[in-house]
Amino acid sequence: MILTVSQLNRYVKSKLDADENLDPIFLVGEISNCKYHSSGHLYFTLKDEASQVRAVMFRSAVSRLRFRAEDGMQVLLRGRASLYEAGGSYQVFAEDMQPDGAGALSVAFEQRKQKLAAEGLFDASRKRPLPAFPQTIGVITSGTGAAVQDILQILARRWPAAAVVLAPVAVQGEEAPAQIVEALQDFGKTRCADVLIVGRGGGSAEDLWAFNDERLVRAVAASPIPVISAVGHETDFTLCDFAADLRAPTPSAAAELAVPDRTEQRARLLQTRAYLAAAAADTVAAKRERLALLLSRGSFQKPRLFLDEKRMRLLQALSALQAQEKNTLHGAREQLGSLAAKLHSLSPLAVLARGYTLAAAPGGKTIGSVREIDEGDTLTVRFSDGTADCTVRTVQVFAKE
Repeated sequence: MILTVSQLNRYVKSKLDADENLDPIFLVGEISNCKYHSSGHLYFTLKDEASQVRAVMFRSAVSRLRFRAEDGMQVLLRGRASLYEAGGSYQVFAEDMQPDGAGALSVAFEQRKQKLAAEGLFDASRKRPLPAFPQTIGVITSGTGAAVQDILQILARRWPAAAVVLAPVAVQGEEAPAQIVEALQDFGKTRCADVLIVGRGGGSAEDLWAFNDERLVRAVAASPIPVISAVGHETDFTLCDFAADLRAPTPSAAAELAVPDRTEQRARLLQTRAYLAAAAADTVAAKRERLALLLSRGSFQKPRLFLDEKRMRLLQALSALQAQEKNTLHGAREQLGSLAAKLHSLSPLAVLARGYTLAAAPGGKTIGSVREIDEGDTLTVRFSDGTADCTVRTVQVFAKE
């Protein structure tokens, strides 16, 4: 029989597709050469110690996976064996897959937790304190479950002054993450609550899985309003717990953490009031004692005598001040007269008045020696009562003794 390549591949493919033992098949092996294509398909090789087979998982099946496939991961695969006719390659078309030995949810949880933690979404520095006395509590949970009833009852009992805004949402299933994200965003836009409680009652890992959705975890971390995560029971942990500002073990505990207890606050208020009353009484008593002491003094017993004494002291001080001022002024005047007389005695005009004269050259320079003039020079001679211009007829220098 002579066949074309296409005929051969078509024949082998038909045989594989018709074999009931190959559809479905369950394979256990290690993933290698794992590649997520831009189309959404997943291509990989499944191998054991001796053999390997190529495998592909189409986008629709990939979207249903609860974990991200990686090289080196041991998996249990369900699919069918067939032939890729155009390429002539035998391969497995995977329809479902889960980690071998560990649940798919557990693996997906750890993978997503590591990814978001690396982005800093769980950092303690992001956590914000809850308001001490919130006026409005936002509650995002199922509108019909037991959790919402517990929350409302506890809030009403502990802090009835706070208003409650309920955003009923689905808390499990495919629609739950989107609804919870929308509720968070609505609260963030309207700012109609001081703190948010996001959660639900207990359930299986599958029931709680919505609170591990990456979109929801990011919305919790991005909320401008502090968030309390309260999902399941005390032993249940979700990724929302790590992203929230505070984790509560149960929805009831979340309600207790969200508001203060009015009984405790009333007791604290009464205690503070008693302390302030005692402090005020002590202060008043001390002031009264001080006032009584002051009133017992003579100045308060005989105020007129006290004022007369103070007035006498004031007059004495004023008289002493005036006398001191008079003495100071007289001394200053005498000192000024003495300085003026001394200054006058040193004045050149006083010397001229005693019969001396002062000779100056035409430029005004004072002549201090006959060596500075010559015969025929014209000099101005200053007397005490005027000046005279003179011509030098002779110059005679005295011999030094």
